[in-house]
Amino acid sequence: MEQWAQAYGVWGVAAAAFAGATLLPVSSELAVLAALRLGVPAWDVFLSASIGNALGALLNYGLGRLLAERTRRALARRRSGRQALAWVERFGSWSLLGSWLPVLGDPLCLAAGLFRLPLSRFVTLGIGTRVIRYLVLILAAT
Repeated sequence: MEQWAQAYGVWGVAAAAFAGATLLPVSSELAVLAALRLGVPAWDVFLSASIGNALGALLNYGLGRLLAERTRRALARRRSGRQALAWVERFGSWSLLGSWLPVLGDPLCLAAGLFRLPLSRFVTLGIGTRVIRYLVLILAAT
C-alpha cells in the first residue's frame, strides 16, 4: 500500500478509499496511514479518502437501488449480507450508523439502496460515519 500511496499520492488514497467502500477487499485505512507516513499533508489525505469513500458508498447505494433483486440475492448468499439485510429491515436508516464497520459496512450500503432508504439519510448517517472514521484515524496517527 505504501508504494501505491507513494506512486499516486492523494489520487491513490482516493482510489483505495473508493475501492474500499465497495465489496472489494481493499483497506483504505492502510492507504491513509501509508500516505501520512510518506508526508502527504493530513488535510489532503482526509479529503481524498473521504471523497473516494463517499463515492464508493454512493455506488453501492445506487447498485442496491437499481439492481434490487440481484442485490437481494447477492446479499443473501453471504453472512455479512444477511446481517445487513436484517439490520436495515429492523432499524431502517439508523442501521447506517454501522456503515463504517469493517465487513458489514459495505453490505449495509447496498441494503440501504435495496430498501430505498432516503438518500439524505444515507448521506448524513452512512457517509457521515465514514468521514468521521477517517478523521479519527488521521488524528490518532498524527
